[in-house]
Amino acid sequence: MTVDAGATEHTEQQFPDNPWPALWALVVGFFMILVDVSIVSIATPALMADLDAGIEPVLWVTSAYLLAYAVPLLITGRFGDRYGPKRLYLIGLAIFTLASLACGLSPTIGWLVAARVVQGLGASMMTPQTMAVITRTFPPSRRGSAMALWGATAGVAFLVGPLLGGVLLDSLGWEWIFFINVPVGVIGFVAAARLVPTLEVHAHSMDWVGVALSAVGLFLVIFGLQEGEGHDWGQLVGPITIPVLIGIGLLVLVGFVAWQARGPREPLVPLGLFRDRNFSLSNLAITTMGLSVTAMMFPVLVWLQSVRGYSPTEAALLMAPQAIASIALAQPVGRLVDRIHPRILPTLGLGGFAVTLFALSRLMTPDSSIVAVCVAMTFVGVTGACIWGPLATTANRNLPIHLAGAGAGIYNTTRQVGSVIGSAAIAALMSARIAAHLGPQAAEGFGGGEAASASAGTQLPPQVAEALSSAFAESLLMPAAVLVIGALAAVGLEQMRHHGRPAGR
Repeated sequence: MTVDAGATEHTEQQFPDNPWPALWALVVGFFMILVDVSIVSIATPALMADLDAGIEPVLWVTSAYLLAYAVPLLITGRFGDRYGPKRLYLIGLAIFTLASLACGLSPTIGWLVAARVVQGLGASMMTPQTMAVITRTFPPSRRGSAMALWGATAGVAFLVGPLLGGVLLDSLGWEWIFFINVPVGVIGFVAAARLVPTLEVHAHSMDWVGVALSAVGLFLVIFGLQEGEGHDWGQLVGPITIPVLIGIGLLVLVGFVAWQARGPREPLVPLGLFRDRNFSLSNLAITTMGLSVTAMMFPVLVWLQSVRGYSPTEAALLMAPQAIASIALAQPVGRLVDRIHPRILPTLGLGGFAVTLFALSRLMTPDSSIVAVCVAMTFVGVTGACIWGPLATTANRNLPIHLAGAGAGIYNTTRQVGSVIGSAAIAALMSARIAAHLGPQAAEGFGGGEAASASAGTQLPPQVAEALSSAFAESLLMPAAVLVIGALAAVGLEQMRHHGRPAGR
C-alpha cells in the first residue's frame, strides 16, 4: 500500500452517523475482561487460604490469564479483519463467559489456573475488535473522544476490579469474583449482537507460518519469565533451563520478524506500520503502562491487608479514588486529545505516575497516614486518565482502515506482554525482597493461614510488619522506574496527521 492509497482510503471511508451505541455495547465486554486482570489481586490472601496454596501458585491465577490473553492477540486482530470484528467479539465473549463459570466452580488451584487460560483465550478474541471498530466507525476528527472512552474503560477496570472483588469476597466468597461475569457476559452479548454493525470484511490471506512462529516465540518468552523465580532461574525440565527457554523464544521471535519482512504475501504483522513514529513509540509507552499497572497492584493490596490489617473491601475502598479520578477526567481528556500535541498528556501522565508510585512507596509503612495513601491513589487515577486514551488515539490515528485489526492486535499485544512481564517480575521481586528482609523461607511461608489471619485483623509483630512493609515498598520502585522509560518514549511523539502513511509491508 502506498501513501496516497492510505490517504484515499481515509477520505473515502463512510462512517455511521451515530457510532456511540455500538461502542458502549463493546465497552461492557471490554470492561469485564480487564476487570478480571485486577479483581484477582484483592483475592490473593483468600485464595491462598481457601485453596491451600502459596503466593506464587496464586499469582499464576493472574499470570496464566495474561499469558493466554497476550499470546494470540496478533492472530485474533488479523482474524477480525478477515472474518469480521463483530463475529470474533461475540465468539470470544461466549468463551469468556463460560470459562468464568468454570473458574467459580474450581475445586483446586490447578483447576482454577486452567479455567483462567480458557478465559484469557476468549478475552484475546475480544480486545482487538473493540479498537478496530472504533477505527472503522469513528472519523479521525472524532476518534479522540472515542479512544478516551476506550482508555478510561481500561484504566477504570484496573481500579474498579479490587473494589468489586473486595465487596464480593467479604459478602459472598472468592467464587463470586468469577460468577459475576456470567450475567454481565449475557447482557454484553445481547447488546453487542443488536448494536454493533456487521462491518465489511477484507479478503486477507492468513500467514500461518507467522501465526505459529509468533505464538511459539511469545509463549516461550513469557512462560520463561513467569517461571523464572520459581525455579531460581535455573533448571526447568531436563537440560532445559529458564535462560535457555527464554533464549529459544527470543530466537523464534527473531525468526518471526525475519519471516514477516520477507516471507508472506500478506504478513501477520505488517512491519510498515512501525514506520509511523507515533505507532512505534505509543506501543513502547503502553507496554510500560501495562507492566506498571499490573505490578503495582500486588504489593499495595497485600500490604494493606497483611500489614495494615484491612479487610478486602476496606483495602479496595482505599483504591477507589483512582477510579473516581479516571472517570471524572475521561470526558475533558477526550476533548483535549484532538486539540493539543499528542506528546503532552502521555508525557505528563507517565512521568506523574512514576513520581506517584515513588511517593506511595515512601508511605508504605506500618503507621503511615492512610489519608496520604488515598491522596496518592487519587493521583494514580489522574495520571492514568492522561495515558490510556491519549496513547491509544495516537497509536492508531494514522493507520489505514484495512489494517485496523492488525494495528489493534499489535497495540494490545504489547500492552498485554507488558502486563505479563509486570506480573512475573513483581512476583519474583516480592519473593526476593521478603526473603531478603525475613529470611529465605519467609516468602514461601507468607501464604495460606498467615496471610488470611493478618488480613482478618490479627496484628503482626512490629519487626515483621516493618520488614514486610519495606519489602513491598521496595518492590513498588520497579514499576516506577519502568514508567520513566515510557515517559521518555512519549516525549518523542510527533504531531498527528489524519491520513494513513504506513505501507502494508
